[in-house]
Parts: sequence; C-alpha cells; structure tokens
Amino acid sequence: MTTKAADEALGYEQARDELIDVVRRLEAGGTSLEESLALWERGEELAKVCRRWLDGARARLDAALAEESGGDEEAGDPEED
Repeated sequence: MTTKAADEALGYEQARDELIDVVRRLEAGGTSLEESLALWERGEELAKVCRRWLDGARARLDAALAEESGGDEEAGDPEED
C-alpha cells in the first residue's frame, strides 16, 4: 500500500474515490482475513485524509465568514454567554 507521506499528498477526491473502492471490496467479501484487515486499515487511513481535508475546508470557510462579518458574529453569539 502507500506510505503516510504519499497519503499526505492525496487530494480529497483521490482519497474519497479510493475509500469508496475499499468499502466496495470489503462489502463484496471473498477476501482472506489478512486481506480484509489490510483493506480495513487502508480505509481508516483514507478516512483520516478525507477528514483532514474537510476540517481544513471548514476552517477556511469559518475564517472567510468571520472576515466577511467583521467578527460581529462572535460578539453577538448568545450561546457564548
């Protein structure tokens, strides 16, 4: 399989597509226990890559929205009190 450094270089869509393939292979069955475990571990790593991309996108959106609103949103949030 690929190394952690290679996983870091994967784009979101690449990681997502590979994860979909891993899930399909696991759901189809017909693999040995060892192969299934390797697929599961790969899927976990791909899910982490996807999560990092999504978290980064969320942070960028939050920063852009905060910049756009000039920080008024944080000052007027009643849940913060």
